[in-house]
Amino acid sequence: MTSSVRESLLVELVSPTGEPTGSATVADAHTAPGRLHRAFSVHLLDTSGRLLLQQRAAVKTRFPLRWANACCGHPSPGTTVVEAALTRLAEELGVLDDLSLTEVGVHLYRADDPDSGLVEHEYDHVLLGIVDADLLTLRPDPAEVAAVRWVDPSDLRTAMAANPSHYSPWLAGVTSLALR
Repeated sequence: MTSSVRESLLVELVSPTGEPTGSATVADAHTAPGRLHRAFSVHLLDTSGRLLLQQRAAVKTRFPLRWANACCGHPSPGTTVVEAALTRLAEELGVLDDLSLTEVGVHLYRADDPDSGLVEHEYDHVLLGIVDADLLTLRPDPAEVAAVRWVDPSDLRTAMAANPSHYSPWLAGVTSLALR
């Protein structure tokens, strides 16, 4: 799916407590000043304690080429967060394995993208999947993902502190929830 098609899809607008309040297109929800909407962030943790990161593709409309968690997205109205997350894992990373995802919390944040002028204002459901990295098959879509890597959480925290502009603005918050 091209980014222009993705920008025309509907997202669910929500209150600060997560109650549905309507819908808007992805593009409208991310146009300044931004509209609070439901999103998800998936963290995959391997059995040795490493997290899978993806570098967002250069063509992403928001925060391109920044490192982020394994997968992010927006459930369309009427779709469960887990169902939407499994679909995006398949689309972005080619993960077709039967994964179990557990919601570990919600990260509410707002971030302006200085390069595009767009805004992330999300009620972000954080999902965690435990995987065996040796058995997980990854086939990243180059239109979505520039690179992937497994990282030790303590190394990630150090790197984010040293070079925050290399990472998505939500990564620290969703990582903290995923690892508590």
